[in-house]
Amino acid sequence: MTSTIATTSGARHADAAHPSQGKGWVYAGVGAGVAGIATIVGSSLAGAVYDPKLAGNAAAITEKLADQTVPILVMHTAAMVSAVLLLVFAAGLRRRLVDATPQGSLLPPVAASGLMLVSVALLMGSALTTEFVFGVQKPDQLVPETAVFFGHWIGTVPWLWVGAGIAAIALGLAGRKFHAVPPWLAWTSLVLGGLTTLLGVSPLQYMAGMTGPLWLTIAALGLLKKN
Repeated sequence: MTSTIATTSGARHADAAHPSQGKGWVYAGVGAGVAGIATIVGSSLAGAVYDPKLAGNAAAITEKLADQTVPILVMHTAAMVSAVLLLVFAAGLRRRLVDATPQGSLLPPVAASGLMLVSVALLMGSALTTEFVFGVQKPDQLVPETAVFFGHWIGTVPWLWVGAGIAAIALGLAGRKFHAVPPWLAWTSLVLGGLTTLLGVSPLQYMAGMTGPLWLTIAALGLLKKN
């Protein structure tokens, strides 16, 4: 009788020491991925500076940016949502990989650090929005060339998703070596991660913004299913 009580008590203490991790961090990853895709779409729709008909005409570019307020605000809001949710997902992914890999493995911190790089890029990509999105509505109070700079800023910085490529490779290696994730997700992460990283370190670095959010969404959904 005493032994049974002791065993039960020990089990309860063990459960208390290792509580259920929950799915909140995975949902955060799904949200970050979807918001990341929305960021790229919003940025693409606010491409006044890339209109060949307006090339070299700062005043005309400023005027067109004023007509693109909605996609600019979509880009800004989605980027900030993704930046915040990425911090949660990065922490959860690190914890998940720590549990699945040998003690001292570099894969968990590398994966988390890669996602944090993306979070910083999204934060910086949206940093000038308040200064300009309303300023272009009053072109007489704005130097047109600065608005052109803003257009290039929102068309490039939010696309810096190379960190997601690093995180994807780390997750893929953890899946292949230590079965941290299902084989299909490990291979998907290695392929998309490799592509995103190659694009990110090349002069075509902004194209990483097309593959990075896609991987993040797929990975988060895959982890949600596994959980």
